[in-house]
Amino acid sequence: MAYDGMHPADIAIIVLYFVFVIFVGLLSMYKSHRSNAQGYFLAGRSMLWFPVGASLFASNIGTGHFIGLAGTGATSGIAVGAYEIMSVFALVFLGWVFLPVYVSAGVYTMPEYLKKRYGGQRLRLFMSVLALFLYIFTKISVDIFAGAVFIQQAFDWNIYVSIVILLSITGIYTITGGLAAVIYTDTLQTTIMVIGGFALTGISYAKVGGYEELKIKYMQAIPSTHINDTETGCGVPRMDSFNIMRDPVDSDQPWPGTIMGIMVIGIWYWCTDQVIVQRALAAKNVTHAKGGAILAGYLKLLPMYLIIIPGMISRVLFPDEVACVDPEVCKEVCGTEVGCSNIAYSKLVLELMPIGVRGLMVAVMMAALMSSLTSIFNSGSTIFTMDIWRRIRRHATNTELMIVGRVFIVVLLAISILWIPIVQSSQSGQLFIYIQSLQSYFAPPIFICFVMGVAWRRVNEKGAFWGLVCGCAMGVTRMILDIIYPAPPCGEPETRPPIVYKVHYLYYNCMVAVVSCVVTTVISLLTEEPPAERVIGTTYSTRGYTSSSKEEIREDNRDDAEEMTPMNVKDVKEVIDDISDTPEKSLPKWRQGIYWFCGYNPAERQSLPDSDEMIRSIAEKPRWRKFVLINMILVTGVAFFLMGLYW
Repeated sequence: MAYDGMHPADIAIIVLYFVFVIFVGLLSMYKSHRSNAQGYFLAGRSMLWFPVGASLFASNIGTGHFIGLAGTGATSGIAVGAYEIMSVFALVFLGWVFLPVYVSAGVYTMPEYLKKRYGGQRLRLFMSVLALFLYIFTKISVDIFAGAVFIQQAFDWNIYVSIVILLSITGIYTITGGLAAVIYTDTLQTTIMVIGGFALTGISYAKVGGYEELKIKYMQAIPSTHINDTETGCGVPRMDSFNIMRDPVDSDQPWPGTIMGIMVIGIWYWCTDQVIVQRALAAKNVTHAKGGAILAGYLKLLPMYLIIIPGMISRVLFPDEVACVDPEVCKEVCGTEVGCSNIAYSKLVLELMPIGVRGLMVAVMMAALMSSLTSIFNSGSTIFTMDIWRRIRRHATNTELMIVGRVFIVVLLAISILWIPIVQSSQSGQLFIYIQSLQSYFAPPIFICFVMGVAWRRVNEKGAFWGLVCGCAMGVTRMILDIIYPAPPCGEPETRPPIVYKVHYLYYNCMVAVVSCVVTTVISLLTEEPPAERVIGTTYSTRGYTSSSKEEIREDNRDDAEEMTPMNVKDVKEVIDDISDTPEKSLPKWRQGIYWFCGYNPAERQSLPDSDEMIRSIAEKPRWRKFVLINMILVTGVAFFLMGLYW
């Protein structure tokens, strides 16, 4: 039976879901001290392993994953699943290598870690700007694009109205509740995503006849109007569709690049990206952070079966729509001429799911969009507030930091809405692939900067900075070439320069990593060795040396003080007098209401974050340390098994 629009029962379930999410988000305001920076940005560092792991997973799995992974699976098979399975190894590095260093260093943000590790300001500012650029123009754009595809398919709504409503809802509980609200709602949404994903997968498998039948039928899923060209194979499934490791020269995902390039991207994303690391930093202690990483690792084994393989089933069931290659047919099906693989997952949801369950799956897709966007909004706000605004306003009060953090989320919302026309004009099916390649160009220099900083005490600020700059320059070069020379439509001759179409982006990823590593090493060895205070507590070998390094920490704070314009003693007195003379009870009711809604507490206006308070012990209880270690061995063993199974 063809899909003929949302049933009232489905709409009722979606509405109830949104009401419940808003309720959970607002309720979570009382679960943390959201009136101060540590409570707002790091949830008071009080989160247990389950919500940390669920939030790690939900922050990663956005609509870009549901739409993009299913679409890539429909087009070229299971190879893209390597990104999901290999995430397990990166999550292990997060919990066991990087996080103890970050906790030992006592940081809010990743740019802040660079400041503590290397000194100076240029690395921190460079990384802050680069991170915000990647958030706004890759992460948010991908999720809005993918969300737009699904919303248009499901509701036939005006794209501007639907996206503005979604962004507004996500903004409400992100602004009001801070990271705690994001983590609690992520936990709810992860549960819904997993349950809904299993339901759709079960129905899809039953429809196609099981995995063995899928292997036969997928290779026969050719659109009726395809380009009969044995050389290009347009519209014909790849012969290696059920293999992850593919030919190192002529395939769409060469196996050396899969092993090395994806690992570079994975460690950059899971171990150095603010959106992800911020969730781990919110854990109650290192053991809970490790437990959250392990839970996220188990969950990351699911997308292969809940998203990618259903995308392949969608091609089997709807070959003329999902696998179309004729420009005229594709234009009629999904509004674009280069392919409609992006509708694979939404096609399954809308065509196969029964009434009621369909509404749940629509809620799942919206949950994925909201989870990803709230994570980006909160982390982008943290970076801007702690790494950029505090450089501009060094004597900023706690309330000022809270106001700036929330206002910047509004700015991100506005930029996201303004970006919609560009996303809409780019619905050619190539945006998701472009974003992945763009991230792979900028991941290696960031990867080298952090990994070498954590692993090698000899690396200094000059080496790290110029290694980062050279790597980013190579990334920008390749990005510009990709924009100037887009891939030709299927069946048309190749006209791009060899460096673009012969050097796979995963290979280019490795090249950038090597150049960044060499530049960092050579310049570090040719210049002065970093002082001891830059190394103690900020490298893996010196992690945990915090109690004996107070003088170094105070020295680090003096470096910051030398770069700021101190507040005049008279100004300080005036501020304090102003606070004392304006008690909260004497404020107008409307202002008290705003303060309550946003979590402001004027009495804490002078409660600035203290670096000493951020430093936490990395000691663990032996029993729980062994427990998470056993689970780490189990989850990595499963990941190795799956990589070998689909080799």
